[in-house]
Amino acid sequence: MEVKLSPLETIVQQIGEAVLATTETVDHLASQVNALTMQVQSQSQQIQQQGYQIFALSDLVQTLAEAQQDSLEGRAQLTNALQRLIGTIEAQNNYSE
Repeated sequence: MEVKLSPLETIVQQIGEAVLATTETVDHLASQVNALTMQVQSQSQQIQQQGYQIFALSDLVQTLAEAQQDSLEGRAQLTNALQRLIGTIEAQNNYSE
């Protein structure tokens, strides 16, 4: 009877080895998936931070553009005032002559 059980034992042993090998492969793949998940989460946080930085930068650019517009308006007013002053001076010079 032992002769008939030997092939069965061999099959059971091979099945056991296959199950162990499959378990190790699944464990290895699970570790890789966990590592990839950590990388994706890290990249997601980096992208979120970059989004905040882009928002802050665009706000800063908007503020800079507004300040430049105010500066241009101030220069235009100064130019007008200087032109009126020059006109007044020229008129006085022409009147004096």
